[in-house]
Amino acid sequence: MDHLLRDLAPIPPIAWKEIDDEARERLTPLLAGRRLADWTGPGGWKHSSADLGRTTPLDGPPPGTSGAGVLARQRRVLPLAEFRVPFTVDRREIEDVQRGAADPEFDDLARAARQAAEIENRAVFHGWPAAGIEGIVAVSPYPAPALGTDAQAYPGIVARAVETLRLAGIEGPYALAIGPDGYTRIVETTEHGGYLLFDHLKRILGGAIVWAPGVDGAVVMSQRGGDFLLDVGQDLSIGYSHHDADTVHLYLEESFTFRAVEPDAAIALG
Repeated sequence: MDHLLRDLAPIPPIAWKEIDDEARERLTPLLAGRRLADWTGPGGWKHSSADLGRTTPLDGPPPGTSGAGVLARQRRVLPLAEFRVPFTVDRREIEDVQRGAADPEFDDLARAARQAAEIENRAVFHGWPAAGIEGIVAVSPYPAPALGTDAQAYPGIVARAVETLRLAGIEGPYALAIGPDGYTRIVETTEHGGYLLFDHLKRILGGAIVWAPGVDGAVVMSQRGGDFLLDVGQDLSIGYSHHDADTVHLYLEESFTFRAVEPDAAIALG
């Protein structure tokens, strides 16, 4: 039995499959950070830290030993953060799945999936100071031009951001991670001559435009690889908490950390 305690839940295998499938279907389009960063893992629940490859000098060897000529250092690591997002499943829905219902209502799971995805996205792009995570926006060294609400101006803004990265020696292709409001403006806009703004921006970037819930504004970032590392221990999984006569209490759980190895490889659009 693992720490998720799924075997203790009053949920038969066929219902667990429906719940897991629903969670996967909900989470996949929401997880923008892992679509753009290099993903490492899953290292498992016991994976506790990411190796930074650096050290901190120590004053010397343990007290009481000879320190003559000794060089002492301590390895530096970045601890993983973990979170749980609770949700509930109605036991009547579980029973209906056993009867063959093809449309189970897992509305609270959908809410939990949005919340979990936003936590990961916010940490990747805007950081999580309490967990020691510096997000892409926080470490980017460039001034952040305003994106604004005029979608017709987006090609010029994105083109200048791409040029800034290119002049800094950051190769493409490039991607645009943009919050839901900005993404909607892009897909709804047709430029003069009937050319879709979405297609125009993709040509400028040479890469993807990614809908990114939890992101404020947008970020243009290189997709050459090696610049942004998402280190996952326990990948998003469903665990069991407790139940009563009517409701099963579950949760979505993940452990991860994030590093911007090359801060120069992204520019925020405010």
